[in-house]
Amino acid sequence: MAEFLLELLSEEIPARMQGKASDDLKRLVCDGLKDAGLKFDNAEAYATPRRLTLMIDGLATEQPDVREERKGPKADAPEKAIAGFLGAVGLTRDQVEERETPKGNVLFAVIEKKGRPTTEVLAEVVLAALNAMPWAKSMKWGSGSVRWVRPLHGILALFDGVVVPVEFADVTSGASSAGHRFHAPDAFSVETFADYRDKLRAAYVMLDAVERQQIIRDGADALAQAEGLSVKADDDLFAEVAGLVEWPVPLIGRIDDEFMDVPPEVLTASMRAHQKYFSLETSSGDLAPNFVVVANLEAKDGGKSIIVGNERVLRARLADAKFFWDQDRKTSLESRLPALEKIIFHAKLGTVSERVARVQDLAAGVIAEAISRGDNALEAGVLSDKARLAAKLAKADLASGMVAEFPELQGLMGRYYAIGDNVPADVAEAIAEHYSPLGPNDDCPSAPVSVAVALADKLDTLVGFFAIDEKPTGSKDPFALRRAALGVIRLILQNQLRLSLRSAISEAMIFYANELPDAIDAGVVADDLMAFVADRLKVHLREEGVRHDQIDAVFALEGEDDLVRLVARVRALGEFVGGDDGANLLTAYKRATNIVRAEEKKDGAVYDGVADGTLLEAAEETALFEALNAAGSEIDQAVGGEDFAAAMSALAKLRAPVDAFFDNVTVNADDADVRRNRLLLLSQIRTALGAVADFSKIEG
Repeated sequence: MAEFLLELLSEEIPARMQGKASDDLKRLVCDGLKDAGLKFDNAEAYATPRRLTLMIDGLATEQPDVREERKGPKADAPEKAIAGFLGAVGLTRDQVEERETPKGNVLFAVIEKKGRPTTEVLAEVVLAALNAMPWAKSMKWGSGSVRWVRPLHGILALFDGVVVPVEFADVTSGASSAGHRFHAPDAFSVETFADYRDKLRAAYVMLDAVERQQIIRDGADALAQAEGLSVKADDDLFAEVAGLVEWPVPLIGRIDDEFMDVPPEVLTASMRAHQKYFSLETSSGDLAPNFVVVANLEAKDGGKSIIVGNERVLRARLADAKFFWDQDRKTSLESRLPALEKIIFHAKLGTVSERVARVQDLAAGVIAEAISRGDNALEAGVLSDKARLAAKLAKADLASGMVAEFPELQGLMGRYYAIGDNVPADVAEAIAEHYSPLGPNDDCPSAPVSVAVALADKLDTLVGFFAIDEKPTGSKDPFALRRAALGVIRLILQNQLRLSLRSAISEAMIFYANELPDAIDAGVVADDLMAFVADRLKVHLREEGVRHDQIDAVFALEGEDDLVRLVARVRALGEFVGGDDGANLLTAYKRATNIVRAEEKKDGAVYDGVADGTLLEAAEETALFEALNAAGSEIDQAVGGEDFAAAMSALAKLRAPVDAFFDNVTVNADDADVRRNRLLLLSQIRTALGAVADFSKIEG
């Protein structure tokens, strides 16, 4: 067993591509080795801005010998068939065996293939992997025709200390690498992975991205704490910066006081997007007039010149941001609304201005009415007016200079501009929050106006794209409809919003009347969208251990589109089915349903209704009849009062009489009237349970 080391040295690889690229390289090479029958103990991939590295340990030094038997035609088969077989296996007639079988003498080819040296196989596998690397973006350089993410400078390929011959992009493999671009650019020879890793570190290159990221975190924290500050949490930025440097050296700089009256989100966005700086916060959570920059070298002056240079660059960046901030506030937010008429939301769904009109009507209509029925401080008329105003202004900042420069600040800048226009505080807050929640970990709005506009915005998106059949596929969701549906679910459930979701969808379809063709079937769109929401709800509740089939069982009930009530019913159902009474009753339900279905098919009749008490003969069927009638009343009352635990308790009372019925009563009695009556009794079991959930959807 031996070690294989591969390094691809190039110009700087974009940070966002490094992780996937190292994983792809590992996958392609390892798959190639497995296909070649070469086993190994483990494989590790690494990435820095200038190199992709793969180390495979415990790799066999040669392929195993392979012995394969292939059965051919009968020995007396036509010559053409025999010739075809011999050609396929690459042997002559005297090189194949003739064996006696129950079906006569048959030709067999025994092919023995001696394993090749691993070095030869590696050369082919590595070249194939390099040609197959799935870069999101690639380039050609010089006079070559090979595409790679950036110009390739060197290939280090060693197996058991010997160079594996690989030639790719006019670069021939060798046994050397190079260190840091500035500190140690000269080449050095390599023998093993441990030797390679140690020499890289001596040459100012940290191979492991996790280590680089930790150095950045620790260094930034230490610099911030020395100033009585803390680093603003930003895991994505830490990961990105670790992909920009091979030898991270955190340094702290200062923001000029003249920029500190610009909203902190703007300063943070500018530093993050353009300069990859880390923002710092005071103990009270305010933005501090400092930043952390990560250099890629150790400067002789301790980084003073680097800090001065970065402060100068940042000064110019923030001057642009301050200019947008000052200019945008010269006009009101409402004055920007006409500009939305020139911004296309989607070619088939109209402009942003038309979208704003739809969201206004939806937020101020059925959604505001539903929210006003809950426990909040706004009565229906006031909430409707505020929701309409917030929806009207929510997209206006899209026409501002600041959002054009920093799209990630949309909504948030609208809030600042609205406050400057003396818009009510809850309306301004709704403008900032109407995009939320953006994901499962994002905060969910709870203020009535914010909830109304955020929910309307997401429903308008879902209805529009489902109406034009732009639904998510298994691998693609370009319009983030899954995220929008999850946002709808969280807004409703976390705010206990009693809303008929189907009614809201239908109303949203009405507001699309001017943009959508008349041929679109609103009912089909609503059905598809409700099914989509049900799927998202399954994902949302999965972490709580809620089974998908139980959600299906409740969603299948006609008219059940109140998510708050639905989830309460699902949870009660889960507890019931998880107990002995529920499990046994589920078994009895399926038995009763199967019997009734089978007899209906045989008789060409439908057994649906209430059994005749005068035709009851056995004590067990009388007891079941009485229990079903009593349970039916209890269930109706409990479901009407949304006391689903009580409804499940009523169902539990049916277990004993149902068990006794199946143990002691023959359904297919000789008397036709008695038989029919007993089938009706079984159908009542189905009806009683169906008032709580569609038990046919429950597995097990």
